[in-house]
Amino acid sequence: MSKQTYVVGVDGSEWSERAVSRAINLAQQTQAQVNLVYIIDWSGHESLTLEEMAHRDEDKQAQLAKIQADVLDSLTSEYQDSGVDITTNILWGKPAIMLHEHSKKSRANMIFVGRRGRSVIANLITGSTADKLVHIVGLPIVLVP
Repeated sequence: MSKQTYVVGVDGSEWSERAVSRAINLAQQTQAQVNLVYIIDWSGHESLTLEEMAHRDEDKQAQLAKIQADVLDSLTSEYQDSGVDITTNILWGKPAIMLHEHSKKSRANMIFVGRRGRSVIANLITGSTADKLVHIVGLPIVLVP
């Protein structure tokens, strides 16, 4: 039997850091591996000026480097002595959809996401990644407050 994989959606917030902590804790108990996934919310349909298009690749590389250093490397460093195999990914797209697709591709056993304590009305109007995941993913989802 292959090793279990837990996918954790991270965004640099305190909620996602709590989700990482919860996933690492369970992974230590189950000998699972943890994959931290940062998704840059991007539809691919944004309008850009010619100047923005000329610098887009440079901007994207700078953004990727900043996310890797500030969020992903920081988290992997924090848990380097946990004994858990931790990998990272940065993806572009809509967070819930990309987490779902990535979880299928990586054959994840469970998804962890932090859940901001927004009001029910705010979630009804705009939705949240956690709420959307609950409706589209056929895996256990741990919503960490």
